[in-house]
Amino acid sequence: MIYKIVIPVRGDGKGDNVLAHAAALARRLSAHVVITHCRPRAEDMMPYGVPIPPSMRKLLISQSETVADQVEEGLRKEVEVLAVEFKLRMTDQPVYTEASASWVEEQGRQVDIIKRHGRLTDLICVAKPDVDRNLGMNTLKAALFNTGRPVMMCPPADTPLDTLCDKIAIAWNGSTEASRAVALNVSVIEKASEVVILSTGDGVEGAGAQDLARYLGERGSNTSIHMFSAKKKIGQALLQAAQDVGADTMIMGAYSDSHERETIFGGTTQVVVDKSTMPIIFVH
Repeated sequence: MIYKIVIPVRGDGKGDNVLAHAAALARRLSAHVVITHCRPRAEDMMPYGVPIPPSMRKLLISQSETVADQVEEGLRKEVEVLAVEFKLRMTDQPVYTEASASWVEEQGRQVDIIKRHGRLTDLICVAKPDVDRNLGMNTLKAALFNTGRPVMMCPPADTPLDTLCDKIAIAWNGSTEASRAVALNVSVIEKASEVVILSTGDGVEGAGAQDLARYLGERGSNTSIHMFSAKKKIGQALLQAAQDVGADTMIMGAYSDSHERETIFGGTTQVVVDKSTMPIIFVH
């Protein structure tokens, strides 16, 4: 069961949308959202390789800390307003009988904060990377490769989310990554009103789509299979198939090849990361 959802945030303007996704899921599952704000250390903001007199260094550190305090206070107030809008009860202690949220301030590198909080959670929510502005890819990579937990990538949403994970598509090829994706999200799958298994029927590395359908059916899921064809552009065909069946969320294994290889050669996961307009829960 998903009890705890972690959101790493910083002042990049993407936190509101990610919180909206996490809140929609928290309302569905009566889960607790932990909003972790990454606050850079003042020392890390000093110019690298530039000699600075001690008096000037002390002044710059003091000014950096003041700015960080102001950013933190502004973000926290914004979160408190959004919590009311998204029907999240702000509390330091999770209740698990209703959707709730808490704020955690951490100092240091975001990758380390994601490791610390992400490895002991049920789901991590991050923003869809903005390729044009070169924002968000490191956060997604840190969550995927350094925690071992499911990661929901949240694309920009034009309207507030009323529900999430009600009709789920599962990208299935029988691989270890696909199997882990199902296993780590089985509680979300069981809560869905409809589950559609997406498969090409080609290159199945183990259990096929029918096997997965029986497995989920034995757990009470309303499951069907949607076969689709794809030649070279499997990622785009997969996204189109998920859209065709009307899914609001897709679950899939991520980066069976290395991230570097997929980025260079346009692997399935990287295409989904770049092109998706729906929330995707990845498991690596």
